[in-house]
Amino acid sequence: MSTALLLTIAVASILILLLLVIKAKVHPFVALLVVSLLVAIATGIPADKIMETIFSGMGNLLGHITIIIVLGAMLGAVIEASGGAESLAQHFSRRLGMKRTVAALTIAAFILGIPVFFEVGFIIVIPLIYGFSKVAQVSPLKFGLPMAGVMLTVHVALPTHPGAAAAAGILHSDMGWLMMLGILVSVPVGAVGYYVAKAMNRRRYHLSVEVLEQLQLAEPADAEGKAAPKVAPPGAMTIAGLIVVPIVLIVLGTLAHSMLAEGSALRATMMVLGNPPVALLIALALAAWLLGLRRGWSKEKLEDLTGHAIPGSASVILVAGAGGAFGKVLVESGVGKALALTLETLHLPLIPAAFILSLALRASQGSATVAILTTSGLLSQAVGDVTDMQRVLVTLAACFGGLGLSHVNDAGFWVVTRYLGLSVSDGLKTWTVLTTLMGLSGFAIIWLLWAVL
Repeated sequence: MSTALLLTIAVASILILLLLVIKAKVHPFVALLVVSLLVAIATGIPADKIMETIFSGMGNLLGHITIIIVLGAMLGAVIEASGGAESLAQHFSRRLGMKRTVAALTIAAFILGIPVFFEVGFIIVIPLIYGFSKVAQVSPLKFGLPMAGVMLTVHVALPTHPGAAAAAGILHSDMGWLMMLGILVSVPVGAVGYYVAKAMNRRRYHLSVEVLEQLQLAEPADAEGKAAPKVAPPGAMTIAGLIVVPIVLIVLGTLAHSMLAEGSALRATMMVLGNPPVALLIALALAAWLLGLRRGWSKEKLEDLTGHAIPGSASVILVAGAGGAFGKVLVESGVGKALALTLETLHLPLIPAAFILSLALRASQGSATVAILTTSGLLSQAVGDVTDMQRVLVTLAACFGGLGLSHVNDAGFWVVTRYLGLSVSDGLKTWTVLTTLMGLSGFAIIWLLWAVL
């Protein structure tokens, strides 16, 4: 199939998807599956491989995020019902004031994003976002957009995550310099994201019913439907500790993997404890005891709370999984490869070529990691004659290309928009625009460094 036809099918598929979701009001899960089937048929994927490809794309993603989302939802439900999120929000709001609180949480999200995968970190901070939104009586977008933006920035730019680390290996970039320059560029990019999100929040967005219910201030009811007696909420530091526990465990697991000898019992133990699902399970157990059972909750109430968290997370899981299926179909159809070859024939200078290739691949198939790795492979021969520092900058340009244009074929788009209560059209106006502007600002800084160095 010709390159032009493949690219036409890719563009048409995204337009059809947007029409189905925005105009026809088809549920995103169904719309994504329908468009995935249409693309698979149109691009000539063998009939016996179509559903296998869809199952593979959905299964791979769901295997990664399902446990994390469900455990994160349960942890958030326990913290929320205890009044802990509001307690923490009130504590910091009194000390810092609203403007400084948003900035402080954005900085905290930046630090959290260095060792923790984007989706995992975002799900961990969701209870905080809801709690601060309740106390301040503002949209969760005020906190969620800048926090998600900086977390995705460090996820794509720093070699503590797979995209940048693998790109460094492919392009033979120095890992230490990549880490230092990655942080150096990510800081101003995070600041750009903070101010862009602040400007976006001047406008009001309609939130989903699920998120509006989450932000209600109603008293929790007991098993008989009566308002539960008021109990003093847990201390702010208790809640902060529960949120920090999984983060610390994940960081220790990462450090143990790289610093301790293979075969070490301590290394094996820390790697198990530092696995995100295990770390969240430990945090959930601590929350159940410290916030629930120790404060007089019955086992039935705790079971009811955690059980009710599952249906709310199901929509996020299914839509994200269908997004993974759509992305997989686009990859298998050859759309990404066709786009990369088209751009490669333009013979752009290295930095623009790395950024544009990665950005186009990100837009075409959804995965930032795939975009970064594919771009690095395509440019591996072109960087043969550059200096070590220039090699690092080319790697970073590819990484920041993977930051932009997060839209309907990206599972992360659905996670962010669903948790923040955004419609698809508002998600495109906010999250997609935010990530693209942050990616462009990173590219501008890298190109400036290239000129200077």
